Amino acid sequence: MQGLYNYNINEMKLDILAIGVHPDDVELGCSGTIINEIKNGKKVGIVDLTQGELGTRGTAVTRYAEAAHASMIMGIHARENLKMRDGFFENDETNKLKLISAIRKYQPNIVLANSLHDRHPDHGRAGKMIAECCFLAGLVKIETKDEAGNNQEKWRPTYVLHYIQDWYHEPDLVIDISDSFEQRMQAVQAYSTQFHSNTQDQSEPQTYISTPDFLDSIIARARMMGKKIGVKYAEGYISEKNIGISNLDALIQIET
Repeated sequence: MQGLYNYNINEMKLDILAIGVHPDDVELGCSGTIINEIKNGKKVGIVDLTQGELGTRGTAVTRYAEAAHASMIMGIHARENLKMRDGFFENDETNKLKLISAIRKYQPNIVLANSLHDRHPDHGRAGKMIAECCFLAGLVKIETKDEAGNNQEKWRPTYVLHYIQDWYHEPDLVIDISDSFEQRMQAVQAYSTQFHSNTQDQSEPQTYISTPDFLDSIIARARMMGKKIGVKYAEGYISEKNIGISNLDALIQIET
């Protein structure tokens, strides 16, 4: 199982670290952006906080295999699971130290995080903990160690961007994912036990996310976000701090 999932061997400086409380949160929320940035030469990794073991369909074991498949589709450079308790993890010192250690391990400039308010209570709790840990990871007096037992250096990401999940929130930043959308949907559908597909086990109960309508809503959300900036598909993000750009060439022209 470890070989399927925690496939990074050495510590790796990443440009972007996407964090999701459940395996598939990242794929649903920000995989188009991830694919874009990898195509642009950026190093990107994923940290899942839980194994998604409370999911009605599938098991923790199938989630590991599905996450590995999705990771290959996206082309990410590292992925690991912190094995917090699905549904019952607490935003406490023990879990914060696990996450702070992961942030310091990968030293990302940008963190993509769960929504701060959403239908699933894990999402909001995780979004808040991720934002807090990104700040705390920059405090030198909080001590953490790497896998070899060495003290880790402090590290604070420049930006934390919260991807939009089930509940709609007005975005602060919208990113064009039109060229990556089909690959994005392949990564989502790698979770064949969770979402509607021709290969899913029909003997398991139907859930909120396993119907064809749910995948249709994912496509509709991307189209709606795209319409905001005059492109076909996009992903939206919320930031609790101002976002700066280095030059005006980064702006997308929208026809008026």
